[in-house]
Amino acid sequence: MSDLHSAEVPTSSLRVRVLGCSGAISSGNRTTAFLVGRHLLVDAGTGVGDLTLEEMADVRYVVLTHSHLDHIAALPLMLDAVGSRRTRPLQVFALAETISALRSHVFNGVIWPDFERLPNPHAPFVQFHPLHTGQRLQLDNLQVEALPAAHTVPAVGYAVSAGGEDSPHWVFSGDTGHNPAFWHRVNQLPVGMLVMETAFSEREAGLAAISQHLCPSALATQLALMDPGMDCTVYITHTKPAESELIMQEIMQLNAQRVAAGLRPHAFAWLHTGQELTV
Repeated sequence: MSDLHSAEVPTSSLRVRVLGCSGAISSGNRTTAFLVGRHLLVDAGTGVGDLTLEEMADVRYVVLTHSHLDHIAALPLMLDAVGSRRTRPLQVFALAETISALRSHVFNGVIWPDFERLPNPHAPFVQFHPLHTGQRLQLDNLQVEALPAAHTVPAVGYAVSAGGEDSPHWVFSGDTGHNPAFWHRVNQLPVGMLVMETAFSEREAGLAAISQHLCPSALATQLALMDPGMDCTVYITHTKPAESELIMQEIMQLNAQRVAAGLRPHAFAWLHTGQELTV
């Protein structure tokens, strides 16, 4: 467990604000970022830019799934925007490989200032903390667990709860391909909301496999590993804007095939920028 705590009163209700849930940018589309409660960001894609300065300054913790640009693009910009308003450094948790990539390729004094040392090494704007798959963090009243992911770079997903192990969890797959280890752990949790990426349509199934993302048929293969007794809505995220409608149609066609085969359909929903959800 992390030793970072505050005096907030625990609550079993988990509020999740969708800042970004797109696989790319266009008008109205922002890349991956979720604000959980007031103080935790899960990923820091371009959706972070829709927060006010006051809301950015209120973020205490960031957990990153991996180092790809669409998941970290707003982190350096947010630090620059509100670093001087903070009374303590922003605490960022990620795999060691993700932190190494950020230090080498972003906070290197060439692409962006080294905010681990600025404005001074004793009171920097940001502090990085390496984590590993399976690790659990206690961040104020939130419990956060890093889940296995299978991607082209080292990656994790996350499970977040506000009332302990037995409380409903918000579960995010992160960017991932075929991932039995994810389901081995998720099937042990009381899942209240499941967020799964499906980046590509069936016509891009080959690209999805190469890039270790999901397309609708790959999503169906993954959901076949889900405990049949798990009763929660599956929210779809990370669709490419040019293919979002097609991906949605293909997912619902697969659901219709489940019904025709006598199987219970999945409860699907699509995330939208600006949504506020409660788990």
